[in-house]
Amino acid sequence: MPTSRTQGTTAGFSAVDPLEFRRTMGEFASGVTVVAAVDGDEPVGFACQSFASVSLDPPLILFCADHRSRTWPRIRHAGRFSVNILGEQQEDLCDRFGSSRGRKFAELDWTTSSWGTPVLTGVLATVHAEVHAVHTAGDHDVVVGHVLALGRHREDRPMVFFRGRFGLETTAEHAVADPWSWIDGWG
Repeated sequence: MPTSRTQGTTAGFSAVDPLEFRRTMGEFASGVTVVAAVDGDEPVGFACQSFASVSLDPPLILFCADHRSRTWPRIRHAGRFSVNILGEQQEDLCDRFGSSRGRKFAELDWTTSSWGTPVLTGVLATVHAEVHAVHTAGDHDVVVGHVLALGRHREDRPMVFFRGRFGLETTAEHAVADPWSWIDGWG
């Protein structure tokens, strides 16, 4: 069946300015996760909001990782990783893994799964996967993972990132001091 396309104007649209791109993408609420692996004997991880399911058969997921990341190459080297889905009260974990400073797992309660991947205590769920494919996309890699196992740990509300803030409330109490600077440490 043929499709038709209506010719229209570009009124209301702007050129793609990086800051405006971030603000516009901020209109899409997303969950927050921690992608983690054990590289050698050391656990590594980063906060990630670019996470989605891809396929049921085979079970595939994806996340995006910044090319500037020091953590992503180590996760890629490990080959297997976990995606820990954060609950709404776990801003401490998000801050810890969203920062490029400090040892992320220092004095943190976590376990190693039978797949050799980190499970953070208190998260809503964990997806264990192995790197299936990596696609370069601009300044990020799109990482497709083949799901090996799943774990649902507790029922609670998820952490949501929306308009540079955690949660859907628009009050100043939920605002991030500089909503775009700390997100650069993700991935």
